[in-house]
Amino acid sequence: MVAESPSASTSPPEGGASPPLAGQSALITGGGSGIGLACARALLVDGASVTLMGRTEARLAEAAATLGDLLDPADRPRRIAVVAGDVSTEGDVVEAVGRAVDHGGGLHLVVAAAGTGGLGPIGATSLDEWQGIMDVNLTGCFLTFKHGANALVASGGGAMVAISSIAGVSSHRYMGPYCVSKAGLDMLVSVTADELGQAGVRVNSVRPGLVETELVGAILADEGIVGDYRAQMPVDRLGQPDDVAAAVRFLCGPESSWVTGVHLSVDGGHHLRRGPNFEPAARLLFGDAAAEGRHAAG
Repeated sequence: MVAESPSASTSPPEGGASPPLAGQSALITGGGSGIGLACARALLVDGASVTLMGRTEARLAEAAATLGDLLDPADRPRRIAVVAGDVSTEGDVVEAVGRAVDHGGGLHLVVAAAGTGGLGPIGATSLDEWQGIMDVNLTGCFLTFKHGANALVASGGGAMVAISSIAGVSSHRYMGPYCVSKAGLDMLVSVTADELGQAGVRVNSVRPGLVETELVGAILADEGIVGDYRAQMPVDRLGQPDDVAAAVRFLCGPESSWVTGVHLSVDGGHHLRRGPNFEPAARLLFGDAAAEGRHAAG
């Protein structure tokens, strides 16, 4: 049987109770689309104000308009803000944190969802390709945590959640830079959680499996690869952004007040089995020699 994907609720709390995140201010990097946008929606629905950071102003404006449909028109400027920037540039992160603080009257929640990836054998990976993935996935999270944590402490504490990946714990052949960046991210989460608990800041990560987003469009277009992914999932379906957002919402909320340093797999159980088989695609794109580790392609 194929399990059904949950849908995010947009209903207000029953009985007139205040939403559980009322008065909380959140910064979401990578908030213009995909998992980041779904996380913003989950936090917004439960009462938080959100500041979205992303590279593209047009996409951020579209995301803000989509989120605004969940609110009364008068509430939209108060609850939703955007700031364009690159998480691998420290000045941009400082600006985004400052915008979130100003917009929300402090900062209480941080979701580091900005990410990128690529496919290629280690021997065929250029230094620029390696560095580009590290800059966004690992350095970007470091900068977000560094400046976000300072703002959280100034606001009395809070929670930070990073979007990691099953690839951080299970080898994905031909995705070496991505795997290493996510493994490093999870260790960054562990160390940051260990350091900041005494300051009232909790830090966790979520490890998604294959989720239907634009970032993995090329993978989703290959029926063989998708079928191999699903064969490794005890819960046989692809993930949706809302699946990940629900876990992020839990880790940001009062329900997880005694949870820190956790790496939560949200992958249909894929982590119980092996990583995906990209070998046919690697042979097609890079040649047999590179796929077999005998020498670099090109």
